[in-house]
Amino acid sequence: MVELRRVPGQYWMLVLMWIRSALAYPLSFLLMLFTGMMITLTDFAAIVLMFSHIDAFGGFTLGEMALLYATASMTLGLADLVTGSIERVGQRIRDGSLDVYLIRPMPAFIQTAADGFALRRIGRPLQAGVVLVFALGNLDVDWTVAKGLMLGLSMITGSIIFAAIFVLGAAFQFISVDSAEVASAFTYGGQTLTQYPLNVFGKDIVRAVTFVVPLAFVNYYPVLFVLGKPAPLGLPSWIGLLSPVVAAAMVALASLAWRGGLRRYRSTGS
Repeated sequence: MVELRRVPGQYWMLVLMWIRSALAYPLSFLLMLFTGMMITLTDFAAIVLMFSHIDAFGGFTLGEMALLYATASMTLGLADLVTGSIERVGQRIRDGSLDVYLIRPMPAFIQTAADGFALRRIGRPLQAGVVLVFALGNLDVDWTVAKGLMLGLSMITGSIIFAAIFVLGAAFQFISVDSAEVASAFTYGGQTLTQYPLNVFGKDIVRAVTFVVPLAFVNYYPVLFVLGKPAPLGLPSWIGLLSPVVAAAMVALASLAWRGGLRRYRSTGS
């Protein structure tokens, strides 16, 4: 229990070291931050351009689409900021440098997640925050306490689900070292998928992201609850309330996978 209480402090100790390193060149950092924000903003610009020709897409107006986009980008951005570095574990497995993490008096997971912490990744959630403000100003929603709490909570649970997928992808690299792109298909690819109404992709896709890889619980089902829209597949309209349960299950699964990967690890001997 004492060791568990030390984990957050250990993580932030490593993170602050990388932050100080990034801010040693403030102009370079600001340029990379601005560039990253502009690149991710082009995705939303494409959506705005699309709505210059249509009034709705998959039953969603521009304001509602903006909410989907903002929540998808925000959750992935926060997960990527906190745990995205873990996807490079395959390189450390390949060159044997993971051994260094295993002999230090600090959990290997903490060291791997904080390795090369890139503060510039905060550009994505910042840009998502701007779009979120736009979305909230263009929504016709009868707000209640439950809807407000659901929207706020979905930012947390969605980030946790994405973070768990990052960890699952890293754990898979203990089996297949050169498989970082497989995880990217479910993280960055998942963000692209969840920024659009899932019903436009067909029932098979909706089933897959509900019951196999639960990306629908990142933002789609919570947003449906906030907007008062019916859930697909005949599911109850309150299914978005299960997002915390799904997030907890994903964390448990990711933890088991990571521990299993470490047990499987055999040093290169170099």
